[in-house]
Amino acid sequence: MSNLAGMFPFGWTHYLIGGLCIGVGVSLLFALTGLIGGMSSVYTTSWSYVTRHAFFQQVKLVASREWRLAYAGGLIAGAAAWWMLFGGGERVSVSFHPAQLFIGGLLVGYGARLSRGCTSGHGICGLASLQKPSLAAVLTFMTTAVVAANLVLRFGGR
Repeated sequence: MSNLAGMFPFGWTHYLIGGLCIGVGVSLLFALTGLIGGMSSVYTTSWSYVTRHAFFQQVKLVASREWRLAYAGGLIAGAAAWWMLFGGGERVSVSFHPAQLFIGGLLVGYGARLSRGCTSGHGICGLASLQKPSLAAVLTFMTTAVVAANLVLRFGGR
C-alpha cells in the first residue's frame, strides 16, 4: 500500500470518483441517444462555425455540432460544479517553455487526426464499444506515454 502512496500522493479516491462520473456520462450519452462523445470531434465540429474550408463543412460535422457543443458545455459545467462543491484540491505547478507546449500541441493534434480520434474518445468511448481500432490506438498511446515518461525521467526531466 505504501507504493500506492508514492504513485498517488494526494490519494486515489478522487480519481475513482472522476472515472465513474466520466463512465456514467458517456454511457448515458450512448444509451439515451446512441451518440459517441469523443472530444476531438467536438473540437473539429466547432471549426465548422468559423471556417468555410470544405473539410469542416462536411455534412457529418455540421449536422452534429450543436449536440457536441452542448456536450462540451456539460463537461465544463460539471467540472465547475465539482470545483464549487469540493474545491480545487491541491495545486501542482509545472513549467514548460512555450515552444514545448506548441510542439506538444502539434504532435497531439496530429496524432488525434492520424488515429481518427483523441485519447479520451478511443480510451473511454471506443474501448467501451469494443472497437478494435480503439484498442490499437490506446495501446499505442499508452506505450508511447510510458516510453516518453521513462526517457524524460532518465535524462533529467522532472
